[in-house]
Amino acid sequence: MDSDVVIIGAGPAGLMLANILGMYGKSVTVLEGLSSLIDYPRGVGLDDESFRTIQTVGLANAVRPHTSPQHIMRLVNGAGKVILVNNPRTEEFGWERKHSFIQPEVDRALYEGLTRFDNVEVLFGHRVEEVEEDSDGVTAIALVDSESGEVTRRSFRGRFLVGCEGGKSPTRKRLGVSFDGTSPSTRWLVVDVANDPLGTPNVFLGADPKRPYVSIGLPHAVRRWEFMLHDDETEEQVTDPTYVGKLLAHHVPDPAGLDFIRRRVFTHHARVASDFRRGRQLIAGDAAHLMPVWLGQGWNSGVRDATNLGWKLATVLSGQAEYDLLDTYTTERRAHAKAMVDLSLTFGNIIKITNPVAALARDVVSSVLNRFPQIKSYFSEMRFKPMPRYTEGVLADPSDCTSGRADATITSRLVPVRSANIKVSPVGVQFPQPRVTVANAGVVLLDDAIGNWWSVVVWGNSPRDVLPQNALRRLGALGARLVAVLPETQREWAQQHMDADVLIVGDHTGLLKKWFDDRPTPLIFLRPDRFVAGACLTQNGPATLDAILASMSFIEHTPVEASDTAPDAM
Repeated sequence: MDSDVVIIGAGPAGLMLANILGMYGKSVTVLEGLSSLIDYPRGVGLDDESFRTIQTVGLANAVRPHTSPQHIMRLVNGAGKVILVNNPRTEEFGWERKHSFIQPEVDRALYEGLTRFDNVEVLFGHRVEEVEEDSDGVTAIALVDSESGEVTRRSFRGRFLVGCEGGKSPTRKRLGVSFDGTSPSTRWLVVDVANDPLGTPNVFLGADPKRPYVSIGLPHAVRRWEFMLHDDETEEQVTDPTYVGKLLAHHVPDPAGLDFIRRRVFTHHARVASDFRRGRQLIAGDAAHLMPVWLGQGWNSGVRDATNLGWKLATVLSGQAEYDLLDTYTTERRAHAKAMVDLSLTFGNIIKITNPVAALARDVVSSVLNRFPQIKSYFSEMRFKPMPRYTEGVLADPSDCTSGRADATITSRLVPVRSANIKVSPVGVQFPQPRVTVANAGVVLLDDAIGNWWSVVVWGNSPRDVLPQNALRRLGALGARLVAVLPETQREWAQQHMDADVLIVGDHTGLLKKWFDDRPTPLIFLRPDRFVAGACLTQNGPATLDAILASMSFIEHTPVEASDTAPDAM
C-alpha cells in the first residue's frame, strides 16, 4: 500500500501532520498500535501558535468548544498567598495566548478532520515492528491482530516516514540519534475528576514546601490536581482512593464525593533528540523532545513540529525543492524545543522547593519584584516565554541578503533603517494576524484571507509594481500569492486599479500600518507556516527572494498560478 508519507502514531503531532499533508493533497497512511485514540486527559495547555495552525487546517470551529481561552495562572505559596500572576492579554497571532483544553476531545477533532481527505487513512491496531529504507522510499511492516486471534503482517510503503509514537519512539532509536537531557527523580500523582467540586476556573500552582501541587480548572467541568510525591510513597499507596482523599483534604470540602476519571503516577522528563531526521525517516512530537509539564508546552511543541515539517514535506514531494530542505526542520525546531525544555525545568525548580528556608527566600524575592510594574508585567504578559526565532534555515538576512541565515538586528546606513522605531529583524519570527477587510468576504483573520501557502505582502502598493518580471516569474513557480495591504480608505480604489491576481487587503484596524510603520521592511515574504522568510525595502525584493529560494534548495518549474494549495499544482 503506497502513500507519500507513512506516519507512525495517532497522537497530536501525527494527527496534525496528517491534516497538513492532506490539506496539501499528499497521500498519508497513519499507523497506530492502539485500538483507538487515548481517551483520558493528558495535556491541559493550548497556546495561540497552535490555534493558528488549527485555524490553517480548518478545524478551529471543531476545537473551540473544548477550550477555555484566556487561562490565568497564579503561583501561590504554602500559605495560599499569590506571589505571581500569569495573564497575557495579547491576541497578536489572532487567538488568545493561552487556553486550557481537553486533549482527548481536541485530538478527536484532529482525527475526525482527516475524514475530509480521501488521500489520508488512519489504521488502528497496527504495531510497526520493522522499517526498511532504500534509495526510493521506506517500508513499514506492521503486525495486526485479527478477530480470530491470528497475527498478520502488513507492509506499507511511503516516500518518507515520520515517527510520532511518543517518548519511547522506536523510530528515534532506529535513527541512532541521542536523546539528551535528564529525567528528574521527583514523581507526581495526577488526579483528574469530573463535575469539578470547586468550579473555579484557571490554574493554581502551589509552591508549598510541604508538598508542591497543581490545581487546574479545565473545560467540561473537569479538574486536575497534581501532587509531588515523597520518596517513601509507593505508587500503589498513593493511588489508593483513601490516600488520595487525604491529599485532597485541604483542597476539597468532601474528597469522598469526587467522580474520579483517573489516578496515575508519572515522572517528568527533559530531553531533546540530537537530530530530527536521518535519510527518509524523521521524528516529531514527544519522539523528538520531552519536556516537564509546568508551562503546558508538550502538546504545543508537537504541533509546532508538524507546522514546520508539513509544508516542507509537501514542497519536496511536489518536486519544488531538493531533499536538503528537510535538514532545515532540525535546524529550525531543535533550538526552540530545547529552550522550552530548559525554561520548563527552571520553572519547575522554582515551584517544587521543599526546603522551608529556600521557599521563604523565594517568596520574599517574589514580593519585592512584584513592586516593580515592569518586572511584574514581564511575568504577567508571559514575556519570559521564548518565542520561536529562526536564525538559520529558510531565511534571508535583512541587511545583506545572505541566504540561509538571519541576524536578529537590521544594520544599514540608509535613513529608513537608521530612523526606524524597531530595528529588531522580523525575519525568522511569526508575522502577526490581525483582522482585515477583503472584498466579498468582509472582515476575516489575515491567514484566512491570504491562504495557506507562500505569500508576498507589500504595504501600500502592488507586488506587481515593485518587483521585476523575473522575480514575479519565480514567485509564480513557487505558487506564492501576491498581497497588497492598504489602509481601508484606499481598498476600493485599489480594487479598480491593481491587477486582478493581486489580493487587496484593507487594514481597517490600523494594526498592520503600525507594524510596517515601526519597521523598515515594507515587503515581506511569508512562509506557509506564517514565519517571515524575508523582509526588506522594496528595491531589495529580488535579491531577498533569490536568497530565500537558495536557502530552500528550490527547483524551478514552469510557473503556475498561485493557489491556496500550491503543492497540488505541481
